[in-house]
Parts: sequence; structure tokens; C-alpha cells
Amino acid sequence: MTEKFDIPFKSDLVPEILENADVIQFRCHKGASCFNACCKQADVTLTPYDIVRLKQHLGLTSEEFLKQHTVPFKMDAHGVPGVKLKTDESGACLFVRDEGCSVYGDRPTACRYYPVGLMAMRPKDEPTDKARYFLIREDHCKGHREERRLSVGDYRKEQELETYDDMNREWLQINLKKRSSGPTIGEPSELSLQLFFMCSFDADRFRRFVLSDSFRGTYDLEDGFYAEIETDDLALMKFGFGLMKQVLFGEKTIPERAGALEKRQEVRKEHMAMRRRSELERHEKEQEDLLRDST
Repeated sequence: MTEKFDIPFKSDLVPEILENADVIQFRCHKGASCFNACCKQADVTLTPYDIVRLKQHLGLTSEEFLKQHTVPFKMDAHGVPGVKLKTDESGACLFVRDEGCSVYGDRPTACRYYPVGLMAMRPKDEPTDKARYFLIREDHCKGHREERRLSVGDYRKEQELETYDDMNREWLQINLKKRSSGPTIGEPSELSLQLFFMCSFDADRFRRFVLSDSFRGTYDLEDGFYAEIETDDLALMKFGFGLMKQVLFGEKTIPERAGALEKRQEVRKEHMAMRRRSELERHEKEQEDLLRDST
């Protein structure tokens, strides 16, 4: 099959595009000579849903999980933040054991897909993105030699990826829109990047932010909403996607209280005025000190 896509990045790799019905040959099992080899050369980017599953599996807060098990990186030229699984000095995943993955039941999306890759792509002249797949072949992986053939769709079902894809879809769409929009939405501010990181990865800090008095005073949301997100990580995650759309793209996904915008602008002006006054006072004091020292 041949399709042309508006791919929002440059790459020398032009993969063969696969769909659900296309057949691959692959099997991974403990008896394979390469068992655990991929985990010992780990480069795993995490999605928000990955972090929810892993932090709950480990009984950690999101802040603890991020500190102990991840490293930050920039996902694009604009500095949009992402996180990857931390590895040891040899490049091995911290969760790998001789018998396999110690968090296998909640392993990340990228681990479940391997050796299939997922691309969220938008065909030219079409408003929505489409999921497309491709096969990853690495020298260390012998699973391609196994005598088992199955469709990409059956492999996805086997790896329980339908749930992961449903949970990841909106976040991947946000990333795709950000990359493909380019300069039309301008450079992201430092505050918007911080919000993106908090909404995407740091659920516990985001929860405190949403439950704060200032947030409640800005957005017109029912008490039942706050009761739900106080304990439900998935509801909080999905709400974060909506908030990012509102902040990054101006989509009105969350109702604001009447006059909230004007109030925020007024408070921001007051803060800026206070900072200018403080800076001016500091500068005047420095000049006075210099004058006194010179006499």
C-alpha cells in the first residue's frame, strides 16, 4: 500500500506502513536466545497512562516515581518536555530481572508494542489523524525468526494494547497537533511547558493544583467533579488533556467563571507592577550603596 502523510518531523527512515490486517512474524518467550536483550538496551518514552499504571503498581506518588524511575528529555525543537524510563549505567531498564520484567503486568506502551512501532499520522488534506504501524528490526532481536505469524491487530490484542491506545490517543493527538501546527500557534511559554509536564506526568502535583482555591475560583465546575478527581487518577489525567487543549490551542473545553479572565489579568498586572517596583527599589539601593562606598 502507498500513502502520503504530512509527517511533522524529518527522518532518513521511511518505514513500511502496516495496518491491523497486515501479518508479521514474531514471538518473544523465555526460551529465546535473546530474552531480555531489548530490556538491556532500553530507550522507553513514557505516556501519561504508563505513569499512572506504573506508579500505582509500585505504590508510589507521581513525584516519587518521576524522581526514582525517569529522566527528562525534550520531545521537539520547542522544548516540549517528555520523560523516559531511567536505566543503569549499561543502559538496562531498572525493572528487568533474569526471569523477565518485574512490572510486566503494567509495562509501558512502547514495551507492549515492540517490535511493532506506532505512528499517529495525519494524511494530507484530512482533519484527523490515523494510527499506522511499522516493524522494528534490531540485530539483537531473534523473535523475527520464530515460526509464528499473526496480524498486527491480533498482536495488539495479545499485548492488551487496545486499552493503552484508548488512554493514550488524546495525548498523542495533542503532541501531533503541537508539532504539525508549528509557528501558527507561536512558541510555547515557559508556563505552558510547565503546565504540559504537570498535566502529563505529575498527577499528584496536578491534583493539588486543580483542588486549589485559585483554580476553583477560575473554572466553573461542579462539586462532583472535584470529588471524583480527588481519588481517580484516570479522570484527572483526562481532565488534564482538556486543560492542555485550552491552554495550548485556545480550545474552550473547560467552562470559566464569569469575570475570571479579567480577574486573572488584573492580578497579573498587579504582580508585574509589584515586581517592577521591587526591581526599581533594588536598583536605587544599589546606586545608593555605590555612591556611599565611593565617598
